[in-house]
Amino acid sequence: MKCPYCNCTTSKVVDKRDNNEEGTTRRRRQCLRCGRRYTTYERIEKVDISIVKKDGSLETFDIQKLKKGILKAVDIQKISIPDIDNFCEGVERQVMTSPQPLTSIKIGNLVLTWLKTKDPLAYMRFASIYKNFESVSDFKKELENII
Repeated sequence: MKCPYCNCTTSKVVDKRDNNEEGTTRRRRQCLRCGRRYTTYERIEKVDISIVKKDGSLETFDIQKLKKGILKAVDIQKISIPDIDNFCEGVERQVMTSPQPLTSIKIGNLVLTWLKTKDPLAYMRFASIYKNFESVSDFKKELENII
């Protein structure tokens, strides 16, 4: 770390505070050459995690996009926001730890499996978009599969 005043690379940490909400660490430093104090912040860099789309292209995984898609399908009285957040974070962990990029199909199937256990109506709403239903018979076939 370079002192912003004299560019010296030696300093000592005078105070350290963690902010768990923001995921940052604040360090108050003192330059060992000029004696002036300055503040630095440390945070974990977000890792670019990619998924494979249906057309074979790569796209950066976006947990907010996943959550938004689920929220469109669910009734908040039946599935709470913390439940949705926990599920989405679990999917994000799977995407991050997978040796190969997960496919959007795999992620969609994870959502469908989860919704089937939580709320069958939300499952049908999500499935109608995800599976691209084109007629009432598509709904009937899918409904027969979950009953």
